[in-house]
Amino acid sequence: MSNDLTFPSSNKSIAVLPFINMSTDLENEYFSDGITEEIINALTTVKGLKVIARTSSFAFKNKDIDVRSIGNQLGVNTVLEGSVRKFKNRVRITAQLIDTKDGTHYWSKNFDRDIEDIFALQDEISLLIANQIRENFGHLTIQEHLISAPTENIEAYDLYLKGRYQHLMWDGQGIVNAINLYEQCVAIDPTFAMPYFGLAYSYAMYGSWGNNKEFLNVAEENLKKGFKLDKQSYIGYFSKATLHFWGHWDFIKGHKVFQKAIELNPSYTEAEEGLCELYTAIGHFERALWHTDNILKINPLSANHYFTKANIHYLNEDYSKSLECIETSLSINPEFTHPIALKQLCLIHLNDYEKLNNFLNQTPLAERPEECRVLFKLVNPDNENDIDISKVSLMIKEEIGAALFPWQLFLLVHLNKHKMALDFLEENIEMRTGQIINFMNIPLLKPLHPYQRFQDLVQSVFRPELLPASTEPQTQSAPPKVLLSETEIDLVLELLDRGMNEEKWFQNPSLSLHELAQKVNLNGNKLSWLLNERIGQNFNEYVNSFRLKSFKTSALNPENNHLTLLGLAYENGFNSKTVFNAFFKKSEGMTPKNWLKTKLG
Repeated sequence: MSNDLTFPSSNKSIAVLPFINMSTDLENEYFSDGITEEIINALTTVKGLKVIARTSSFAFKNKDIDVRSIGNQLGVNTVLEGSVRKFKNRVRITAQLIDTKDGTHYWSKNFDRDIEDIFALQDEISLLIANQIRENFGHLTIQEHLISAPTENIEAYDLYLKGRYQHLMWDGQGIVNAINLYEQCVAIDPTFAMPYFGLAYSYAMYGSWGNNKEFLNVAEENLKKGFKLDKQSYIGYFSKATLHFWGHWDFIKGHKVFQKAIELNPSYTEAEEGLCELYTAIGHFERALWHTDNILKINPLSANHYFTKANIHYLNEDYSKSLECIETSLSINPEFTHPIALKQLCLIHLNDYEKLNNFLNQTPLAERPEECRVLFKLVNPDNENDIDISKVSLMIKEEIGAALFPWQLFLLVHLNKHKMALDFLEENIEMRTGQIINFMNIPLLKPLHPYQRFQDLVQSVFRPELLPASTEPQTQSAPPKVLLSETEIDLVLELLDRGMNEEKWFQNPSLSLHELAQKVNLNGNKLSWLLNERIGQNFNEYVNSFRLKSFKTSALNPENNHLTLLGLAYENGFNSKTVFNAFFKKSEGMTPKNWLKTKLG
């Protein structure tokens, strides 16, 4: 992971780090990972809160890294750490919210529950976290609940988490294992929607890359079953868009459904990446790059997102920028084969055989290294090297396994066997084979462009009526919603003034936004809005300003000379030495002790 990957932090932002599996059974890793993902997903429903995507949060799994470094790399002000211990029908979860600037612990708590209460517990934790961020960083409108139970069958949910754990391995065996577990899940609880969508995505991807109509039909059937149970699942719409786009090359339906998934969860970067890939295929590179930059704001350590961006630059023939993104991708995941193969192509285009040869020799995961060397010679015939191209015909005829890029096609093109190349291309277009979807803009296929047959293939796939509208709907920011009338605001401000100045509500060290809201007959969302919009402070700034003012009065009172400054701070409602000192220094520009010295001379 590159230490150069740093992003500006957002005030209302969080990264939920992978909860540590504290169970005696190491196989319970799936459960702790699942709990983490559920809390991430819940927090993404809070509008205005930047929540780092799962991929980037999980980049820190099993790594002992200072929270300040994590904050810099992810661009967040807070991180949530935690652990999960699962034993029989009981679960213990510990969680703590930490400031990434100075390591301050804003909140921590332990939870012991029956496993049957897992959804209520996830909801409770998510709400507590969202409220703590609101109290410390500013207004957020928080729903009454962030998580609802997707099933009443805990055994089915447990199987789903195991399936999801395998699914997120993103490899062939992982998907096979996931399908098996998802199928067990729906057998136990046919009313549970999520495993149907997991099955739909798995079969859609399998069917897409192998043109297996049977698998694509299975994906369609599972989508129908899932949507009968849950019509608002963003994962469901992502799976459906994947089927339309990769399975059928239906750009209009894929575009529409990807956008629906993003509308339901703007933080689900996998769906927006799918939209990037769609725009890339149809040659809308500027729009595709806008979306890659957008998803990298909340998923900055995704090797896949950087590969997607690199591929856009490659297809746009900007090989230097493509290599920059490739290097970033490989710095995050050195074993990610997609950017490795793309780097090989970029070095061919840049006519740099020395770098290419060294890379192929040093990279065990390089794709088709011999074909790559021969292709280099064919593309760059004037480059002085000793590449033997005598076996090139054998390379083309050999039955070889799946690869990301169509090396046989590239060799045919640059051997000037253009009829054979067009036959190969047409066959793979009919089969809807993987990265062939980008054929219109693959630079190595440019020698085929003058042929009418190539232009006919382009028209058969990309003619205007098969493409989505040229512009996306423009979303205009809605004006800030006014939650209270002027009369209500005046009444609440009067109650707050009396409560704080006369009744000293601030002296309660456990005073929360929710409790203060009850005192003035409001809900938390309305009071949070009022404090931010009319007073210009978040909850903690507002309450601590009264505590600080009262502390100063107490500290200058000779009758309190026998008390320590920290003791006076506690008397006035501060409940943490760190919070007190940090807030005092921020307000006064000096420590409490130095401030007192200046006042007493």
